[in-house]
Amino acid sequence: MNKLIAGARAEFVRLRIWPTMWVLLASWIVLNLVFLYVFDYITYKTGGTTSMSSNAPADVLLNRMLPAAVPSVFTQGMAMFGGALMLILGALTVGSGYGWGTWKTAFTQGPSRTAVLGGTLAMLAVVVLALVAVVAVIDLGAATLIASIESRSAALPAPGELLRAVGAGALILGMWTSAGVLLGAIARGPALSVGLGLVWVLVVENLLRGVGAVLEPVTVVTDRLPGTAAGSLAGALRDGGGDATPGVVDILSGPTAAGVLAVYLVVFGAGAVWWMRRQEM
Repeated sequence: MNKLIAGARAEFVRLRIWPTMWVLLASWIVLNLVFLYVFDYITYKTGGTTSMSSNAPADVLLNRMLPAAVPSVFTQGMAMFGGALMLILGALTVGSGYGWGTWKTAFTQGPSRTAVLGGTLAMLAVVVLALVAVVAVIDLGAATLIASIESRSAALPAPGELLRAVGAGALILGMWTSAGVLLGAIARGPALSVGLGLVWVLVVENLLRGVGAVLEPVTVVTDRLPGTAAGSLAGALRDGGGDATPGVVDILSGPTAAGVLAVYLVVFGAGAVWWMRRQEM
């Protein structure tokens, strides 16, 4: 345990001064704010339409931007876009260590590989939880501001609903981060691991779901892919379904999707540790 804590502290020092991590986290915070509130508010004020608003009536669109609606919209962009950014973070965190020689130094002079990698995974988990919490606060602030400007109710959502949304967001982003860690370990570098991860998230899963729509037996697999589970959990939280947002689907129930995501998170993380323990540096 002491070695694991030491590994986590070392990883904290590395991540804290790593500009790439801050750029990725800031990118998601900005994208979340822009797509959930800025674009929709402009659409509401101008009477236009966007693919994200699905031609919703003005009152419906405004209601989605109020504080009470935060739990239902909070995770909508995480299934695909936020997940892709966190996958990049996980892949770069592990993959960059090969190019820099960080892993070789740590594995030959430091504690066991399990302790070093366990510390890395622990700090990435802290980063994910902190990011989700910050985004939740920012969303509540943006929604409260809109409610104040439009003279609408600024009542906060029920604590239980908000905690459920935060937990779902942490599970979705945590799973994609863990997937990036595994890809970084397998590819032994940042470029290939990031490329493979993005192709999977943005292209391959959508193609496989399309195949499943034609060949029903294939749905046994496609309905339990990582992206499908993430999109289903986000869709389960959204009022009226989640077909309007890319990556958000209504295939699995909320509890089933959460269970599948938890399994993927553990398998990806454990797989990365196992793979790196058997590698020659």
